[in-house]
Amino acid sequence: MELKRILLVEDSSRDIELILAALAENSLANEVIVTRDGAEALDYLYRRGIYRLRREGHPGVVLLDLKLPKVDGLEVLAKLKSDPELKAIPVVVLTSSREEKDLVNSYNLNTNAYVVKPVDFHEFVEAIKELGLFWAVVNQPPPGALPPVRPVTQE
Repeated sequence: MELKRILLVEDSSRDIELILAALAENSLANEVIVTRDGAEALDYLYRRGIYRLRREGHPGVVLLDLKLPKVDGLEVLAKLKSDPELKAIPVVVLTSSREEKDLVNSYNLNTNAYVVKPVDFHEFVEAIKELGLFWAVVNQPPPGALPPVRPVTQE
């Protein structure tokens, strides 16, 4: 069985480093694709631009920051959840925003979860480990959310 890819949409180098370290610390071997703005995330999801030749299939989960350059996270979420081919991909909003309007808007746009990034380093690492474990290992995605499983042929 192929491991579910994780799409991380985050513009903070520090947060990217922390998230990747936390996932690795939990021994998650899932491939993590990092995009640094909303436009790049959409290019990845729609296989455009530098991602036009990426392998088929969708990520098992999208970890999405809200405060992004070019296209903000709410716009990415709205586009993803309004597309019949992409709307089943689980999206976890992972943000430092504690603003009620961001929380309400995210759920109105059908986010699967809203997680406020803890300020404390150890809490942040724990939160990411739990998120990664649940969404990348425990959660069962709908059919078509993953790349096709290649049949094993015996010679």
